[in-house]
Amino acid sequence: MFIGHFAVAFAAKPAVPSTSLGTLFFACEWVDLVWPVFLLAGLERVAIRPGVTAFTPLDFLYYPWTHSLVMTAVWAAAFGLLYLLARRNRNAAFVVSAVVLSHWFLDLVVHRPDLPLAPGAAAHWGLGLWNSIPATLLVEGVLFGTALAFYMR
Repeated sequence: MFIGHFAVAFAAKPAVPSTSLGTLFFACEWVDLVWPVFLLAGLERVAIRPGVTAFTPLDFLYYPWTHSLVMTAVWAAAFGLLYLLARRNRNAAFVVSAVVLSHWFLDLVVHRPDLPLAPGAAAHWGLGLWNSIPATLLVEGVLFGTALAFYMR
C-alpha cells in the first residue's frame, strides 16, 4: 500500500480541519519513514528478492519495531500524544493517532503474510494483494480517488 496510506490522510482531513494535510501525510507514512532508520541501525531486516510478490521485490524479513500491530499502536499513541502536547487539541490528536494506526491495517491488505502482531510473535499476517499488480493498482486507485473526492467536498 502506498497511495492508499495517503487516502487515509485525505479522508481524515475533513474531520480535523485545523490539522494540516502535511501533518496527516506525515502521520500516515510515519512507520515507513522510521523503517529505513531501523534498517540502517540493524534493528530490522529486508532482502531484495525479485518475484517474492508481483508488485515489489522487497522481502520483509524482520520488522517488528515499525510494522507489528502492537508497535504501530505504540507509534500511534506517541504521535498522538506529541500532537496533543503541541496543539492542545484532543480530537485532532485522536484522529492523527488513528491515521498512524491505519498504516498496519492497510499494509495487512497488500503484504504477503509477513506482518507480525508484536515483536517476538510467531504468527505473521497479510492478505497478499501485492501478488497481483492489476488488483493492487485498482484497489489503491479506488481508495485514493474516493478519499480525494471526499476531501475535495
